[in-house]
Amino acid sequence: MKINASEIRVGMLLEYKNDLWQVLKTQHVKPGKGGAFAQVEMKSVNKNTKLNERFRSSESVEKASLEETNFNFLYEDEIHYFFMNPKSFEQIEIKKEIIGEKGKLLTENLEVSVSFYNESPLTVELPNQVKCKIQSTDVALKGQTVSSSYKPAILDNGLNIQVPPFIEDGDNVIVDTRNLEYIKKI
Repeated sequence: MKINASEIRVGMLLEYKNDLWQVLKTQHVKPGKGGAFAQVEMKSVNKNTKLNERFRSSESVEKASLEETNFNFLYEDEIHYFFMNPKSFEQIEIKKEIIGEKGKLLTENLEVSVSFYNESPLTVELPNQVKCKIQSTDVALKGQTVSSSYKPAILDNGLNIQVPPFIEDGDNVIVDTRNLEYIKKI
C-alpha cells in the first residue's frame, strides 16, 4: 500500500530497496528554502542494519501489508515458543530471538497478536498488562518517601523491575509489557 512520505510514523514497516524496514525515528523538516521532507531512521528487519533516508513530502513509499492473527501461548523449548490459533487449532513456532526479553512474560494460554509478513511471523504483541508475582525484593527502609523511591524486585519469571517500597515478597502485581514497569498491586 502506497503512503505519502509525510504519513510515515515510528513503528511502521516499509518495503524499501528490496528489504523490509522498521521506522525507528522520523522528523518532518520544513526548511526556509526548498521543499519539505521527512528524515527517517530505519532498521532492516532481516539484516539488522540501520539506514537514514530523506524522503521529499511529495514522494510515496510502500507500506508493508501485515496480516495479524491472535494466538494463545502453549509452551517453550530451548529455541522456540509455541502458539496455537484458538479458532483453527493450528500450531506455530516462533524463534525466541523474535520476541526477545518480553518472552519471559508469556504464561500459558496468554493471548498474543502475531504479525505475519509473507506468511512468516515477524512480531509478537503481548497484551499491554500482565499479572506477575514478586519472587524477591529488598526490605523497605524507614524514612524513605513513597513518592520518589523505588526498590529493585525480581519477578517469578526472572525479570528485574523497580517497585514501590510497600511491595513485599509474594505480592501479585500488574506489569506493563511495553516498558516492563510496575503499574499496580493486586
